[in-house]
Amino acid sequence: MTATGPCNGPDVVDVAALGESMVTFLPSRPGRLADVPSFDRAIGGAESNVLCALAAAGHSARWVSRVGADGFGDHLVETIGAHGVDVAHVGRDTARPTGVYFRTAGDRATDAHEVAYYRAGSAASAMTADTVATAALDACRVLHLSGITAALSTGCLGLLRALTAPRPGRPLVSFDVNYRPGLWPDPAGARVLLDLARGADLVFVGDDEAREAWGLHSGAEILDALDGPRTVVVKHGADGATVHERTGGAARAAATFVPAPRVDVVAHVGAGDAFAAGFLSATLRGLPATARLRHGHLTAAAALTVPGDLAAPPARGRADRLAALDEAAWGRLRLGPGWTSTAEGAEEEVRTP
Repeated sequence: MTATGPCNGPDVVDVAALGESMVTFLPSRPGRLADVPSFDRAIGGAESNVLCALAAAGHSARWVSRVGADGFGDHLVETIGAHGVDVAHVGRDTARPTGVYFRTAGDRATDAHEVAYYRAGSAASAMTADTVATAALDACRVLHLSGITAALSTGCLGLLRALTAPRPGRPLVSFDVNYRPGLWPDPAGARVLLDLARGADLVFVGDDEAREAWGLHSGAEILDALDGPRTVVVKHGADGATVHERTGGAARAAATFVPAPRVDVVAHVGAGDAFAAGFLSATLRGLPATARLRHGHLTAAAALTVPGDLAAPPARGRADRLAALDEAAWGRLRLGPGWTSTAEGAEEEVRTP
């Protein structure tokens, strides 16, 4: 599958994304939120995480969103822009604040932690087709969206429905289901995500999400439910991922499974976004299915081996060499903290247990 989109022009970028980013406060030491005395500031947001990783991998990327006319909004725009992402189409809302959230350190390796969100009524929750630069979202090869945005407000849901609807000149639409039960207290929310995913061209969904949200228990069931997208990537956690592709008039989708390398995990946050970025990067380059999945795994491994949401992906040449390993060498791959910054070559990465 190769990404295509509107005619080339000065404003066309490789990937554009719509979504809320928030200022994140990470604890200075382990403990309950009630006990942590201070926090370090960072940023978090599914779509901006994807864009920052893609920009670091050499792609042109654009973030479209809204933030408050406040210092936190300044910090988000400046930080995401510093990663090489076009932030010229981020609007400012003088009546609503930028969203923030706090999380504990907890057991980051097992993702057991507290999270406190302060995003209700945020500037991003007021996004609609009238308040965001929709033309900037169409001027791209790939438009990346997430189910998180749909949960923010009825206006955001309406905007996502419009962006995933068939229309002339629509870029390839990538949709990460990103099911968050806490954002969908009404069970009907899961159906909303299914309808949005059906309108996309490329869908990322975890097999655990498909079970919890839609009661689907196999790749075949997921494909039957997602009868619109040409490409469906089903993630199996630490086991790996499978890409299902419908081509031409084939009655059945071709399936390619690639196991994930072993990773010495520091934190699970941001891994799904990083996987999407790696897969999209390889898609933009027209790489075959196995390479796309391996690039997704490698970019996810970069995120898994740092404490925050954002991690620099491996250099393209190095990622290409690792993605080209034979199956036996790929099976021996083990990646730990700092692996993206070690010396060139694969000897330090390809290790037996």
